[in-house]
Amino acid sequence: MSESGVREVIIIGGGPAGYTAALYAARANLEPLVIEGFQWGGQLMITSDVENYPGYADGVLGPEMMKDFRRQAERFGGEFISDDVTRVDFSTLPLRVYVGDDEYRAESVIVATGANARQLGLESERTYQGRGVSYCAVCDAAFFREKRVVVVGGGDSAMEEANFLTKFASKVTIVHRRDDFRASQIMIDRARANDKVEWITNAVVDEVLGETVVTSVRIRDVNTDEVTELPADGLFVAIGHDPSSTLFVDWLELDDEGYLVTQPGSTATNISGVFAAGDVVDHTYRQAVTAAGMGCMAALDAERYLAAREGHLETALTAPRE
Repeated sequence: MSESGVREVIIIGGGPAGYTAALYAARANLEPLVIEGFQWGGQLMITSDVENYPGYADGVLGPEMMKDFRRQAERFGGEFISDDVTRVDFSTLPLRVYVGDDEYRAESVIVATGANARQLGLESERTYQGRGVSYCAVCDAAFFREKRVVVVGGGDSAMEEANFLTKFASKVTIVHRRDDFRASQIMIDRARANDKVEWITNAVVDEVLGETVVTSVRIRDVNTDEVTELPADGLFVAIGHDPSSTLFVDWLELDDEGYLVTQPGSTATNISGVFAAGDVVDHTYRQAVTAAGMGCMAALDAERYLAAREGHLETALTAPRE
């Protein structure tokens, strides 16, 4: 940090993207400040076993993996604040980031605030997160080989999750609150053509049941209020994601779904010196490994940006006066 109190880089967010950005920035001697959030670790903090991240041959608990990421960035000099950013001011350099009344200034900022899977809002859903309740089929489908699973949702994501799950599960039941779907017709047709997929429409999941793991879900018909219990080993909630981009609405370009927009082939946003990485940008892949890769890219982009600025400053200082 300079004598003026202006840092070279501040990273907002503590998940795979933020911690990887911190690791690369720290190893480049940028002395990053990571404002990781009160609930640091991202979506992996509600994930039990992670078996698809390279390097963890025997799998790893999501929270343990995030601790490893954090510890590695800290080892190289990353500094952490476990609190939430309350506002930002990107109107001038240095860029300003606030945690309550505390102001932090930096020459560059990496936004890695992630996204949150929408939940049903059931207490029992939270109870069984990581014990049968999941929000990512690509992440967890392999745990449900020859088992019965339920997918809640009616959009393309739900159809895609259901079709992917049929590669592992013995039966997949799609539960949707209406009898028409937001999903594209091609995705619906693909799911309907799959013999492993069954359908329950005009219904909602009212409760997740089980002992140590999920054993069934309680389904309620929205027209008759009739309640039935459906045996199931897993519940996949596929009702969308919300990017954590509210802080930046007045500053950064967002797409129609609220995800931050970056320049093609870069993590740069529409404001010079501000970069974005991870699930706050990516609504296609949403994997820890892709978020980490984007975090690396953002740190490298920030490092090059800072080096270019320093080069311009040196040129200005050494240029002859007229």
